[in-house]
Amino acid sequence: MNRQSAAFAGGAEADFPLVAPEGGKEALQADFADLTLGSDHEIYGEGSFGIPAIYFNDWPDRYIHTNFDTAANIDPTKLRRAGFLAAASGWFLANAGASDAAALTHVIEARSLERAAHTLEHRGTLPAAEAAALLRLDQWSERQIFASLDRFAPRDAASRAEADRFLAARSQLFGGAALDPSPASGDGALVFARNTAPQGPMGVFGYDYLGDHIGADRAKALKLQDDATYETLNWVDGKRNAQDIRDAVSAVYGPTPLADVVEYLQALESAGVLRRAAP
Repeated sequence: MNRQSAAFAGGAEADFPLVAPEGGKEALQADFADLTLGSDHEIYGEGSFGIPAIYFNDWPDRYIHTNFDTAANIDPTKLRRAGFLAAASGWFLANAGASDAAALTHVIEARSLERAAHTLEHRGTLPAAEAAALLRLDQWSERQIFASLDRFAPRDAASRAEADRFLAARSQLFGGAALDPSPASGDGALVFARNTAPQGPMGVFGYDYLGDHIGADRAKALKLQDDATYETLNWVDGKRNAQDIRDAVSAVYGPTPLADVVEYLQALESAGVLRRAAP
């Protein structure tokens, strides 16, 4: 769609510009962004639900959250394009099968190399221990992305072998060194599991579950805040210890003290969201 609409906006012929008669005629400027919170998708994607979701947003938007945030100010062309992308994505995911696994594997490989470039650049800005944590999360995440294909397009032996070959070759970009974490000790060895209830994130549209159950003052005094808390809870699985979770949080949001992560996990335990698990 980016190529089609760019050709159309530049005066060339395009088979699928997806332009509404009464809407804008400029090129689509779609971009794949990292996780951003603040809308319905964060509830679906939260770890206890784990419902796959695609979040479409238009930014910057001069009208959002103002008294001019009305249907009349939606660009029909943008709405048409977003509607098409959403419908096409839903249709493909609903109909994907084993015959698509090979093609999807190659798509993931191409995107994975883009992510590798960002990881390499970021690694150069970090001290050795934080750089190792970043690479551990990177390699774990890439394996999970390939494995997620089995939910939609079950892979055959050839596709699995191709993914293994690619991941082995990709690791050489980072030196191919073993990235096992150091044994955790003290509070870093604590392991938490999620209780079956309640489900969902801790904060939704004006309601703070954690503050409601441990007290607003205590919740506000926690050193770990904002997006990092969302992901910290997502990484609790009864297997990762607090040090593992701290390393993952630091890889995404920057170096984070272990004490801050443990404090938040213990607050969740106090609220009945988590329970201690055996290491």
